[in-house]
Amino acid sequence: MNEVIIGMSGEEWAELVDLADATGHSPEAYALEAVRGRLRAEREAVAGQARRLAERHAALLERLGA
Repeated sequence: MNEVIIGMSGEEWAELVDLADATGHSPEAYALEAVRGRLRAEREAVAGQARRLAERHAALLERLGA
């Protein structure tokens, strides 16, 4: 497993700890879910852009045999 260290303001940390405590999760679990959500969103955005480009250039891709 890899680890990441991030800097947070005292206010951000306190808010994260309060949320984690109130919901029975760890601050690390919330941070990991945030990263996973961002990665998922970026992956979906890139895939969508790739689909749009493939549709726009379908004739060229066909001629190239791609």
